[in-house]
Amino acid sequence: MTDDTLSRRMVHALLTDGTTVCIRPVRRDDHDQVQGLYEEMSPENLRLRFFAASRRSAQMAADRACAEPSPGHRVLLAETGGRVIGLAEYDSGGTGDTAEISIAVADGLHHRGVGTLLIEHLVSGARAEGITGFTADALSENHEVLKLFAELGLRTTRRFEGPEVRCSISLDQSDTYLTAVEERGRAADVASLEPLLRPRTVAVVGAGRKPGSVGRAILHQLHAGRYTGRLFAVNPRADSILGVPCHSSVGALPETPDLAVLAVPAAAIPGTAEECGKAGVRALLVVTAGLDADHACALLAACRSYGMRLVGPNCLGISHTDPELHLDATFAAGHPRSGSAGVAVQSGGVGIALLDGLSRLGIGVSSFVSLGDKYDVSGNDMLQWWESDGRTDLAVLHLESFGNPRGFSRTARRVTRRMPVLTVDAGRTEAGRRAAASHTAAAATRTMTRGALFTQAGITATRSCGELLEAAALLHSQPLPAGPRVAIVTNAGGAGVLAADACAEIGLELPAPGPELIRDLLAVLPAGATAGNPVDATAAVTEEQLSDCVDRVMRDGGVDAVLVALVPTAVAAATGDDLVRALTFPRSRTDSTGRTSIPARPPKPIVAVRLEQALPVELLPAAEDTVIPAYAEPQAAARALAHAARRAAWLARPAGTVPELDGVETERAHAVVDAYLDRHPDGGWLDPRACAELLGCYGIPQLAWAWAGTEVEAVLAAERLRGADGRVVMKGHWPGLVHKTAEHAVHLDLHGDSQVRAAFRDLETRFAGLLEGVVIQPLAERGTELFAGVVQDQVFGPLVLFGLGGTATEVLADHAARLAPLTDHDVHDLITAPRCAPLLLGANGARPVDLQGLEQLLLRLSRMASDLPQLAEADFNPVLATPGRVTVLDARVRLLPRRLQDPYLRRLR
Repeated sequence: MTDDTLSRRMVHALLTDGTTVCIRPVRRDDHDQVQGLYEEMSPENLRLRFFAASRRSAQMAADRACAEPSPGHRVLLAETGGRVIGLAEYDSGGTGDTAEISIAVADGLHHRGVGTLLIEHLVSGARAEGITGFTADALSENHEVLKLFAELGLRTTRRFEGPEVRCSISLDQSDTYLTAVEERGRAADVASLEPLLRPRTVAVVGAGRKPGSVGRAILHQLHAGRYTGRLFAVNPRADSILGVPCHSSVGALPETPDLAVLAVPAAAIPGTAEECGKAGVRALLVVTAGLDADHACALLAACRSYGMRLVGPNCLGISHTDPELHLDATFAAGHPRSGSAGVAVQSGGVGIALLDGLSRLGIGVSSFVSLGDKYDVSGNDMLQWWESDGRTDLAVLHLESFGNPRGFSRTARRVTRRMPVLTVDAGRTEAGRRAAASHTAAAATRTMTRGALFTQAGITATRSCGELLEAAALLHSQPLPAGPRVAIVTNAGGAGVLAADACAEIGLELPAPGPELIRDLLAVLPAGATAGNPVDATAAVTEEQLSDCVDRVMRDGGVDAVLVALVPTAVAAATGDDLVRALTFPRSRTDSTGRTSIPARPPKPIVAVRLEQALPVELLPAAEDTVIPAYAEPQAAARALAHAARRAAWLARPAGTVPELDGVETERAHAVVDAYLDRHPDGGWLDPRACAELLGCYGIPQLAWAWAGTEVEAVLAAERLRGADGRVVMKGHWPGLVHKTAEHAVHLDLHGDSQVRAAFRDLETRFAGLLEGVVIQPLAERGTELFAGVVQDQVFGPLVLFGLGGTATEVLADHAARLAPLTDHDVHDLITAPRCAPLLLGANGARPVDLQGLEQLLLRLSRMASDLPQLAEADFNPVLATPGRVTVLDARVRLLPRRLQDPYLRRLR
C-alpha cells in the first residue's frame, strides 16, 4: 500500500458513547494540533506517556508524527469537530515484521474508546503491510493502557523489566479478535442510535400549514400519537401548526432537538442538514426524495462532520412504540400497534403492509425504520439495536442488501441465536438480480438454493410479505417443533388430503400413528372416524371429541407438530369457533381424586387451517393469554411449520468451529495480491503464475504445471512434465481469457515434441496479438471432475461454492454454497448437498474419493476468501477427485480494485 494511498485514507467511526470521530493519517499541517494534544495533557499523563513529565516531549512527539512519511512508520489521528483527540502510531523501522506502537488520548476523553479504535485501525493497516506483531513499552502503573492492550482480543504477552512492562501483541485475525471488535462496535452503534430511536426532543423541519404535505403529516402523527418528548415545528411563516409551537429555523428553537425530521425540497436538504449540525442535532430523518449526487454527498458530509446518524433519504419514517415514548414519525395512515417485532424496510409501501399485518395479528411493533436510500443506518444497525433494546423478540427485514455483507453475516449468525430473524428473499431470480455470469462461480449463484445460505445464517427467508407474516404468526405464538414430523387432524377428508399434500410437498414428514395411538383415537372419536395420518374425525366430531383427539396426538412421542384442518358443517352441534376452542392449550384436567389441574403447555406447535377464513392468517385467542395461528390455506400452514422446523434444527445444531489449517502463509498471499494490484489497480484476472503462487500460499494442491512463452520453452516444459504415458496438455493464456475450452484454446493428449510444437504454433497463429504464453501440464488421471469456487455476494459476502465440474457444470447446475468462513459442520454440508454427492461417497460399490482431501481443499479455499477482501471470484474447474487425492487441474482468480479498509474494520459507510 503506497504512502499516497494512505494519505487519502479517511473514515468515520463511532466511540463507545455513540460519538462520531474521523480517523485519518496525520498530515504535516497537523503539527500544531498534535503538539497541542500533548501540551494540554496533565503532568501525570505526560509522565505515563513519555516516562517523564518534560514539556519538550510534546514538540518532539509532534515533530516525529508529522515528519515526512518513511517506510514502516504510520501515524493515525482521531478528530472530532476539527479537534485532534487522539493519536496512535507504529514504526517497524522499514524492515522486519514487528513494529513498535504508541498511543495518546486527550485529557478528559479517556474511557470512551478513542485509543482502542485507533489501535484497531493501526492493526488493519499493519496487516496490509505484512506486519505480524506489535510491541509496546509502558510503565507498570499505567493500568489503563495495559488494560486496553489486554482487552483488544489479540493474543498479548507481558514481560516485566523493572518499572516497565514490555507488551507483545500478535496481529493474527482470529475469531476471538473479530468477536471483540463486533462487541465494541455493537455497543457504540446502539449508543449512536439512541437520539434517533429514543429522542427526548423532535423537530419537524418543513411542516406546512396546509393539509397534504409530508412534513405536516408526520407532525400530525407525532402529535396525535401522544409523543411524550418535546415537539417543535420549523416553518418561518407560522407560529404554530396543529397546536405545535413553530419556529423560524432550527437555530431559533428553544431547545436543541435530538432528532430533526427533514421534509424540505431536495435542493434545501444540504443547507438544512448543515444548520442542524451546527445547532447540535444528533440524528436526522430525511423523508425527502429526489436528491441528486451533489445533494447526497453534501448531506452525508454534514452528518459525518457533525456526528449525526441519518435515516433515509426517500423514506417513510421511523416509529418506536415504547409506552413511555410513543414516537411515530411516519406518514403512514395509522399508528402501529405496540408489540415485540422490530421492522426495517427500504420500501415505504412494503413497510406499511408489514406494519398493518403485524398490528392486525396482534404481534405489534417494537420499533420500525424505513431505511429508504440507506445512506447511513442499515439493516446491520437495526439488528444490533433489536438485540439490545430489551423489547424485541422477532426481527423482520425487507431489504435488497444488508450493508457490509461480511458484517451482516457475522451479526446475523449471532442475533438469530437470540431471536427469529425473518426476511423476504428479494432478487432471487435472474430478472431480480441481473447478476453477470462471467464464469462458473458467478453462474452458480443463480442456480444454487439461496435459502440454504439464509438457513446457514439462521435467517428465516420467505418468498413474499404474505409468507413472512404467516411465519411470523407461528414463530411469535408457538413453541418450535422438535423435528419435521406433522400429524394432521381434520373433520373433512378432502381438507386432510389437501393438508397432507401441502406438508409432503414442502418436505415435512407425515408419520403413521402406532397401534396404541390408533386405539386411543378410535376410542374417543365418533363412529366412522379413521385414525391414520391424516386423522379423519368426520363431520360429526364434537368439540369435546376433537379436544381429546388433539390432546392424544399432541402427547404422542412420534409427532413434532399438529395441523388441524377444519371446515364448517351442519352435522355436529359444535360451530367452527367451538372446534377452534377445542385446540386451546393448556386445558384443565381432572384426576381420579377429582382434583383439577392445568398441565404445562405441550412443547409442540399447533396450527389450524380454516378453509372458509377470509384473511390469509389470523391469531385466534386461546386460554391463558395464548393464541393459535389459523391459516386460510393448508399450503400456508405447511410453509410456516417448515420454517419453524428449519429454525429449530438450526438452533439445535452446534455452531461449529473453523478448523486450524497448517501451512497457510497469509502474509505471502497479501504480497501476491498487492504486487498484482500495484500493476493493475483496477483489479482483474491473475495470470496463471500469480494464481498458482496464491494457491500455494494456502496449500491448495495443484496439478504440476509449467509456463512457456515460446515454442522452445513449451517443448522443454513438456519433456519435464510428461507422465508415464508421455502425454501432456497445453492451455493458452491471455488477459481476460475465462473459458479456455469455449475459445478452443486447449490442446489435449499431446504426444512427442512435434505435437507440442504444432499445438503452440496453432495457438500462436489463431490468437496472434493476444497470446501471452501457455501452460503445460501432464494429462491427468481419470477421476470425478468437480468444481469449487468463491464469489462475492452483495448480501452474504464471500460464498464458497461446490458441485459437479467439467465443461457441462453450468448446464447441469449441480452446485451448493455456504458462507465463508466454513466451519467443520458447513464443509460437511457443502460436500453432501449437491446431487452428485453419492458419487463422492462411494455409490454402487465404488471406492469413495479422498473426502478428507476434499474437505481440506474447501476449508483452504474458505480461508483464502476470508483473508482477502480483494478476492472477487475464484474458479477451480475441474477439481479431480480420486480415492487417493484431490487435485486442482485449472484455477482462475479475479481481484477487485484495491480496497483501503478490511471488511471487518469498524467504520461508518
